Parts: sequence; structure tokens; C-alpha cells
Amino acid sequence: MPIISIEHLTKDYGHGRGVFDVNIQIEKGECYGFLGPNGAGKTTTIRHLMGFSKPQEGNTSILEKDSWGNSAWLQNTVGYLPGEVALPAGLSGSAFLKMMGQMRGVKDNDYLKMLLDRFELDPNISIKQMSLGVRRKLAVVTAFMHDPDILILDEPTSGLDPVMQETFIDYVREEKQRGKTIFLSSHIFHEVDAVCDRIAIIRDGKIMSEFASAELKEKHDRIYRVTFSDAESYAAFVQQPFNFTSKNEAKHRARVQIAADRVGELIAGLKGYHLADFVEIPFTLEDYFMGFYDTGHHFV
Repeated sequence: MPIISIEHLTKDYGHGRGVFDVNIQIEKGECYGFLGPNGAGKTTTIRHLMGFSKPQEGNTSILEKDSWGNSAWLQNTVGYLPGEVALPAGLSGSAFLKMMGQMRGVKDNDYLKMLLDRFELDPNISIKQMSLGVRRKLAVVTAFMHDPDILILDEPTSGLDPVMQETFIDYVREEKQRGKTIFLSSHIFHEVDAVCDRIAIIRDGKIMSEFASAELKEKHDRIYRVTFSDAESYAAFVQQPFNFTSKNEAKHRARVQIAADRVGELIAGLKGYHLADFVEIPFTLEDYFMGFYDTGHHFV
């Protein structure tokens, strides 16, 4: 049974805005990454998943409960961190945490204390006086204070400084190891690559690709940077029938893209030349992502 289910979700706001036939199934203990730029449809999908919006077509559910009909239950059960945080300015951080704890039936504050320490948050000031970064940390602590089994995170590190971003990523890794189910929406490659088991790329409200993160590099060509000791070796090598993605005559350097099962041909093609350096350039999530946003096509 999937913990989180999105089936044929469609919400058309007109002019190409919205989400269109989005399908996602997330199993227990899985960390699922939802990758795309601002405006791609990530937040729209999450708002439907949390029951804030009613689908035009399709449905969303968590623990087999329909999202639209169970929004209040979801807000108290799921650890939800919205992309844009609205907090009551008239309260102190402590008063807000106390109110949210009572709403969620939190009886033990040990986990809350751990979070306050982990994210270096002093809640004993008014929310109105808090900086954007401190408000964001308060939202993070509030989302996790009841130690939920399901986390839905929309651009979670937005507004956090680089140190806190890494603290957050480490925390999500640990929560995944504890068996929690996590749906993480982001436009930050490092964030998604660091923690997610499966990743979907969304563009213009449509999922363009879904894949296991561990398989990404195995499915694609290898890229090698070859540097030669002299101009003659470089000039002769670049005449060979390889796929050169870049050439730098001044540095006697070229990049070659080649299928994994043809690397032996490249090695053989280098014999007799004076090599200075030979390095494999790792294929990254960003490389794969930009294949959709540069050309609109999946490249293999």
C-alpha cells in the first residue's frame, strides 16, 4: 500500500498554468524528490496533497485517506513544511509552539527540545521580531515537533543559511533511516540528490521523468576530459570519429561523450599520443535535469 498516492491529478488554471495528469506513488520509508523550478507545479501538487485545494480531475490521498475530505486530520498527522510560511505575528515563538503542541496532542517535549537545539532556535522572542531565517527555523521545528511518520516538505531550505541547510539535509537523512516517508519538493539539485531514493522532474505542470536516483549514472553515457602534453597529439586526436562535447586547442584539451560499453574504444584511440591527464567527469542530476529544460527532450 503506498503511503502517499497521487493519481491523474489535474488542475488547469489556464494559460498553461497548473498540473496535468500527475501520477506519484510513494511507499513507506521512501524519500521521494520532486524537482523543478519555481512555477513548474510543485506547490500546486502539494497543496492538493494536503487537502487545501480540490482536484479538477484525479485524486490525492495519504494513508488511503482522501486529501480533500481529511485536510484537518492531515495537518495534525503529517509533518508539513510549506514553501511560504505565514506565522501569527502577535505571538512569541514559544507561545506558538505551545499552541501547536496542544492542537496535536504532544505530551512529551523531549523531541521538541532536541529540535530547538539541533536547529539553534531560541523561541523566546516575538515572531514579529524574528528575521526571515529564524521564522523559517520556527516553521521547521513546528512541522516536526510531533515526530510524524510522514513528512511533506515544500522548498524546505528556502530562507535558511548554508550551515542550516546542511543541518536540515542531515536531519532528513536521519529521519529516512528511522523509516519515515518523505516527499521533498525542491529546485536545489544538491538537496534532492543528497537524500532522495526516487526523483521526478516536473516541467510546465507535467512529470517529464521519474527514476531511481541510484540508476541515474548507470543509464547514461560517460564523459571524459582528455588533456595532451603537446599540440600535435591534441590535433591528431580530435580528428578521430568520437563525439566531442568541447574542444580547447589552447589547453590541448577535449571532452568526449561515449557509451559505457565503448570506453575500450576510447582507450585504444588514445594509444600513441602523449597524455597529460585523463579524467572521467561524473554525470550529475543537474546534467539530466537540464536535458529537459534546455531542449525539452530526454537525452540518453
